[in-house]
Amino acid sequence: MPIRHDWTLEELQELYAMPLLELVSKAHAVHGQFHPLGEVQVCSLISIKTGGCPEDCKYCAQSSRYQTSVAAQPMMAYEEVLNEAKRAVARGATRVCLGAAWREVRNNKPFEEVLRMVKGITDLGVEVCCTLGMLTEPQAQRLKEAGLYAYNHNLDTSEEYYKTIITTRTYHDRLDTLDVVDKASLSVCCGGILGMGESVQDRLGLLLALCTRNPHPESVPINRLSQIPGTPLEKQPTISAWEMLRVIAVARLVLPQAMIRLSCGRIEMSHEQQALCFFAGANSIFSGEKLLTVANTPVDTDEQMFALLGLKKRPAFRQRSS
Repeated sequence: MPIRHDWTLEELQELYAMPLLELVSKAHAVHGQFHPLGEVQVCSLISIKTGGCPEDCKYCAQSSRYQTSVAAQPMMAYEEVLNEAKRAVARGATRVCLGAAWREVRNNKPFEEVLRMVKGITDLGVEVCCTLGMLTEPQAQRLKEAGLYAYNHNLDTSEEYYKTIITTRTYHDRLDTLDVVDKASLSVCCGGILGMGESVQDRLGLLLALCTRNPHPESVPINRLSQIPGTPLEKQPTISAWEMLRVIAVARLVLPQAMIRLSCGRIEMSHEQQALCFFAGANSIFSGEKLLTVANTPVDTDEQMFALLGLKKRPAFRQRSS
């Protein structure tokens, strides 16, 4: 299957509307063409600066605008972050992601500490990804020089639905940040959240924004909304695992080389449901007790699933196949 950057919304709608088993089967065939079957990368996410964010993202526990159980905390110390990364690597993680609840990166002491953390964790022999908000070209270059492998900046949803979820920065602000990351030759990690009240067309609109980029993002996290008490989306109904499966299958078809990361919301999914997602093209999970502020599947449970399904852990820095 050729790599395309000219997909249309109509084509994505046709894929999404296919009978589920046919869609999953088609996605599985493409997955096998570009990735080793049964190989799943284990990632670990460390919240190095939690809470107190000035943005108004309606799904987020870390926004200072909502009364949630998450209070603003000082930035973690270098040694603490490095020790947590070492524990994650010992458990099989080959990618460590550092998240800070910032609107944007500033040229200050905390940023210097992040650069130090990136270098220290890269020296462990794993991929390092950061999600720090918007950043400038010189900042992206400094992260690259420190050894950063990837930068995460999610689009969350379609451009049309985005403005009902976030008003403190625009969709184009996010796209501009992705361009800065691309220009620095950092790997782009960009995905979204399902279950925020969006339509199927919005979910496909998100995928369209990703699959028409050139190059495609290397990494695409697919999250299911975790309803946080105190946020505007706390009463949003949970979408079904079947919807997750359809989106993952379409994502695999239109982003054949990308790592499709089964991310937030996995804790509510059975081994059977996750197995279907892996079959349809998901090839990465986040491991550990928490994803930023949200509970995640226990490590022991994941180990059981890997043994049950015969999954192998993907090594770091595996190059894209073509």
